[in-house]
Amino acid sequence: MKLFEKYPVQLSNSLTGVKEKFESITPGFVGMYVCGPTVYNYVHLGNARTFLSFDIISRYLRFIGYKVRYVRNITDVGHLVGDVDEGEDKIGKKARLEQLEPMEIVMRYTEDFHTVMRQFNILPPSIEPSATGHIVEQINITKKLIDLGIAYEVNGSVYFDVKKYNQSYHYGILSGRNIEELMESGRDLDSQDEKREKIDFALWKKASPEHIMRWPSPWGEGFPGWHIECTVMSTKYLGETFDIHGGGMDLKFPHHECEIAQATAANGKPPVRYWVHSNMLTVNGQKMSKSLGNSFLPSELFSGNHKLLEKGYSPMTVRFFMLQSHYSSTLDFSNEALNAAEKGFKKLNNTLSIIKTWGHPKTATINTEVEKNLLNQIGNCFKNMSDDFNTAKTLAVLFEMASQINIWAAAKQLNVSESVFEKFKFTYVAMMEEVLGLKEEAGGNNELLAGTVNVLINLRKKARTDKNFALSDKIRDDLKAIGIQLKDGKDGEMSYEIEN
Repeated sequence: MKLFEKYPVQLSNSLTGVKEKFESITPGFVGMYVCGPTVYNYVHLGNARTFLSFDIISRYLRFIGYKVRYVRNITDVGHLVGDVDEGEDKIGKKARLEQLEPMEIVMRYTEDFHTVMRQFNILPPSIEPSATGHIVEQINITKKLIDLGIAYEVNGSVYFDVKKYNQSYHYGILSGRNIEELMESGRDLDSQDEKREKIDFALWKKASPEHIMRWPSPWGEGFPGWHIECTVMSTKYLGETFDIHGGGMDLKFPHHECEIAQATAANGKPPVRYWVHSNMLTVNGQKMSKSLGNSFLPSELFSGNHKLLEKGYSPMTVRFFMLQSHYSSTLDFSNEALNAAEKGFKKLNNTLSIIKTWGHPKTATINTEVEKNLLNQIGNCFKNMSDDFNTAKTLAVLFEMASQINIWAAAKQLNVSESVFEKFKFTYVAMMEEVLGLKEEAGGNNELLAGTVNVLINLRKKARTDKNFALSDKIRDDLKAIGIQLKDGKDGEMSYEIEN
């Protein structure tokens, strides 16, 4: 029996609240949708952790033989400030602030997002659709919901009738929210006179005269609601019912709850079998937020150019650090934890370099007790990864395997058969590189690099203060030429990232 058959995948289903055996709708195939970024600013670490979590899920499912169609969208319209139904589109607001076209904002921050994903070795999805590329489909499903009597139009905007939906289905099935309580506690909005109930949400919004992003529709010029985008893109590429839908815990309500309602009402059946949510990040025990001054960009983490960081850490060190915690657990950043992760990753990375070059000498003395232990370790890698993609426990097993490799290296001989050694070597290398995505890193001095770049950053700051813009631009361009991109932030602060 193959190990992945011995240890079938179990995953925590947010919809039922329990860990369940994973059974795909079509045997051998998996359809997975993950809510992608709203590209109005630089990608933050919370985003990176979410996408890393689903990168692991996709990698492992592929590793054990599934054909995975992984869809992760780009939200480039419709996501309003505050995640409500009134106000400015986040991208439109950023475009006004920077005096750029909205699609310039989209291109800039989509490129940044892709750069960060490459740095973390997060594989691209199978399909990466954009919300603006699916306006027609969003209008069509909105029409369908109106025809079904589940949505209504008022003054050029269309709203989803939650109370009507709840007569046949269950609004709150994912988040556990009570509809009566939501109706009482819903926030008062300027458009409240348009809605039948406070909890109704927008499928399509009429564009105000100053709204930049707008499209023609049967109800006049406007733009789609945030929630309808994901319903359209997920079901278009994965079918009316698909296997896995993922995202951050913060999206469970209202975004994912609204997705379920829209798709269920439109198609008469629930859209997803397994809902999976990753947890949030904290810094030194506090929630990461800009207002507390404890949030930092991936580029700041790599460079160490942040007041809370003692030094910079390589992308693979940070990836390793995030894998030390289960995706559903809160993850706390601190210098102590990052330093420990750096040492741990170096140990596994060095061992990876060693074993990749080895072949079996065919003259080894066989120790059956050692062989038994190694086979258990191999099995435990699959057991832990199949148990809700538990990377933390898998890493613990890899450390045991690394200790055995170091024993062999010190003794300069192997004491297991060729078949056991090859299974052991394959499992260690594959778990590190293919499943956990931990690329082998050459030795380097991150502190020296960070220090050198920070000297140049300070020289560039002085050049700009002195209005020596020629020198300022030369420093920026020379660094870019060798793969180091400077980023200008607020109040004259600068950070950098190393392009792969």
